[in-house]
Amino acid sequence: MIPRTLLARTFLLLAALVILTTTAWLSLFRYIEAEPRARETAQLAASAVNLIRAALFAAAPENRPALFNELSTREGIRLLPAEAEDRIESMPDSRFHRLISRELSARLGPHTRIAAEVDGVSGFWVSFRLDDHDEDEYWLILPRERAMRSVAGHWLIWGLLALLLALAVAWLIASRISRPLKAMASSAEAVGRGQRPQPLPESGAEEMRLLAGAFNAMAADLERHERDRSEVLAGISHDLRTPLTRLRLEAELSVTDESARQAIVDDIEQMEAVISQFMDYARTELGEEPVATDLVALLASMVERQRQRGQPILLLADDLHELPMRPRALTRAVGNLIDNALKYGGREISVRVTKQAGEVWIDVGDRGPGIPESEAERLKRPFTRLDAARSNATGTGLGLAIVERIARLHDGRLELLRNPGGGLLARLVISIRPPPA
Repeated sequence: MIPRTLLARTFLLLAALVILTTTAWLSLFRYIEAEPRARETAQLAASAVNLIRAALFAAAPENRPALFNELSTREGIRLLPAEAEDRIESMPDSRFHRLISRELSARLGPHTRIAAEVDGVSGFWVSFRLDDHDEDEYWLILPRERAMRSVAGHWLIWGLLALLLALAVAWLIASRISRPLKAMASSAEAVGRGQRPQPLPESGAEEMRLLAGAFNAMAADLERHERDRSEVLAGISHDLRTPLTRLRLEAELSVTDESARQAIVDDIEQMEAVISQFMDYARTELGEEPVATDLVALLASMVERQRQRGQPILLLADDLHELPMRPRALTRAVGNLIDNALKYGGREISVRVTKQAGEVWIDVGDRGPGIPESEAERLKRPFTRLDAARSNATGTGLGLAIVERIARLHDGRLELLRNPGGGLLARLVISIRPPPA
């Protein structure tokens, strides 16, 4: 239930702070406002009692019923004699009503009582006596609303609007904090895939400007180092291939023994293959832009070339539309997987293409000895080989590392799984989900 994004977490924390602060202020306001409101209510009730006392003393006995009727009709005030058998329901035991009772006792005398209901009739009941020496007690019945605490509707509306405005400002603050961090995370992900992201804007708070500047400098340094490494490897490749070509020519012309000459040529070809693998690992088509690619046709052409060389490979593919991919990089990756399967997995090689939820799976399966599950992740590292399971390895250990880099270039991954029925299933996963906004 905890949100994952920094934006949501920051907003929830700010919203909780706003709500708690608003609740605390409202509680404090209600606490402070209770005493003056109770004093005002008690004063109104005491004034009504004093007026009735004066009216009763001043009115002739025969005019008192008309006076009671007038008070009930115009002011909603009723007057009843108190009886010993009255069923009295006290007011709620709240601070507000205790303050009212205390104020009325101070104004009308200690014998004053208040009630919420008498004999089943609800209202604001206040008992009083005509004078301190009179034993007769009367009930003054005021409207119940006078003894109730209520908040005006417009105050609730204004409070709700203020709360919504505070939450909107909290969302704005949270978004301004998380937006540059989200952009930096996307740029860091692009750097991890070997791409050069757009420079981050060096604006905002000083800490964010420093962080964006440092990240831009790091990305530029990484690109420069990658470019320098590619240039060095390209130069080494060129410098090595020239003497290798001369060695091949000298072997063809100078070595008369056929087996010795063929052994020298095989060694030279193996050295050239090692140089090519180093170049593939250094390059992995990082500069290639995605284009609309018919993946099934691309794989069909690769499988057909293998068949022409005498390597029967089974191709199974779902119907796929053209997808944005890097065809040269994918050709190199799938070619490495097929070469590994042919080298270590026997002749029963299959290539299967399926479309899953937001992904395309390219499965290259063989019937070889396979690999232990515990070694799957280690074999994706550069210069790593599993001599025990596939003991006839003659490469550099860069093939799977190249495939892994190309998979990350397509927001995907490489999985080395157990093939049902025996052997290894190398799965190249390519993401076809739209990039995040």
